[in-house]
Amino acid sequence: MDLDIKYMKEAIRQAEKAYALEEVPIGCVIVYQDKIIGRGYNRRTTDKNALAHAELLAIKKASRKMNDWRLEDCTMYVTLEPCQMCSGAIVQSRIKRVVVGCMNPKAGCAGSILNMLEMKEFNHQAELTTGVLEEECSNMMKQFFKELRGKQKRKKKKD
Repeated sequence: MDLDIKYMKEAIRQAEKAYALEEVPIGCVIVYQDKIIGRGYNRRTTDKNALAHAELLAIKKASRKMNDWRLEDCTMYVTLEPCQMCSGAIVQSRIKRVVVGCMNPKAGCAGSILNMLEMKEFNHQAELTTGVLEEECSNMMKQFFKELRGKQKRKKKKD
């Protein structure tokens, strides 16, 4: 099995944990020398913290494991294109490569709105691969928001 698919499946497993908490289902894993050293899933609502994005939680765990803030030889796998905050953290942590499941045309900063990961103006650029298990990642997001709209509609009717 292709390594990108193998590790994106692991990121999807993380996204499923967020889904189970009724969080936007975004998952992330960070890999170093063919081992997962950081995992994260979206927990913004659960933790009541705007910083609790999957990527930031995974970076924190990977940095702890590496005993360094630099993650220079690591690859990040994330189910949804990173936002501006997460893209900035990826650049700051010197992650070598980022593999994205599906793009985020409303908030993505790895190619949709802009591409912070490959800006020559920064002192670090990350290699970017997109569309790995795109349909699976995209379908999970669509299903989540469909269910959320249904819940909101039912609640509104009830009130």
